[in-house]
Amino acid sequence: MRVSDPLAEVLQDLRIVDGSYGRCELVAPWGLSFQTQVQARFHLVVAGRCALREPSGRWRWLETGDAVVVPRGTLHRLASKPNGRTRPLEDYPLDEIGDRAYEVHVGRGTPSTVLVCCSVTFGEVGMAPLLAIMPPVLLLRGASQRDPLLRAIVDAMTEEVRTKRVGAATIMVRLADVMITRVIREWAESRHADTRGWLAAIRDPRIGRVLAAIHERPGDSWSLASLAKTARMSRSVLAERFAAIVGTSPARYLTRWRMHLACGWLRRDRTSVAEAAARLGYGSEAAFSRAFKRYAGRPPSAMRRQGGPRAEPAWLP
Repeated sequence: MRVSDPLAEVLQDLRIVDGSYGRCELVAPWGLSFQTQVQARFHLVVAGRCALREPSGRWRWLETGDAVVVPRGTLHRLASKPNGRTRPLEDYPLDEIGDRAYEVHVGRGTPSTVLVCCSVTFGEVGMAPLLAIMPPVLLLRGASQRDPLLRAIVDAMTEEVRTKRVGAATIMVRLADVMITRVIREWAESRHADTRGWLAAIRDPRIGRVLAAIHERPGDSWSLASLAKTARMSRSVLAERFAAIVGTSPARYLTRWRMHLACGWLRRDRTSVAEAAARLGYGSEAAFSRAFKRYAGRPPSAMRRQGGPRAEPAWLP
């Protein structure tokens, strides 16, 4: 039976497949800059306070218990005060305390601020459209104060980094899953009044069914008629409503979703071009290659040769 809320299904499948985790003990004055990267970043203020410089240039105070997610790894800064001087995190000695876990100490004396800082990679491709429409920074105020469960998670994350036990990074992955899902859910719920865009579309009872079907079965021989049947609408009404909410046609959305999946398969999984074409429902490798080049600006064979975690073209309208 189909889940009635496709957005809940997306959040349910959120998982982190890779990441690094650190405890930062900071004595004022201090300042850290976090360069742009493909991975998302997550910060939690465990003790004290600090100032966050958002990509827009705005400074905001963060207090104990505040959590921040930078979904697309955009450049940002943390400092002991607004407009404070910052240095890249990589400039400071990182004391490795386990697999993908480290400690950073800045300054001498009693720390004025303690942070948990993580870089994470999401493994669920269904998160891509949601991540693409999020603002550069998501802030959850007082997460640990409002929710006793999250207070326990905060304490557990801190303890895992502090005690330097074997397997700390693995446990941190699970804890970060919960924390980051909470922040994303809070943001998504705050956007209930949106009437356009992917978030509004996935919530729409009929358009949401179409998006869910495309995401689940991208290799099916979808047509406007079959998608309209899924939505229980006429073709003309579906085309009009889909374009009004999502900002593009169902056919264009389907193609972009297929190409987004193909980028991941070719680059990360080293899938052959022929296999990607077959999985996505293309009748021939040549037809798939033409569609891919129109989308990505280069042939799929070039994407496969490059490999690695490089950013791929945006697929949303």
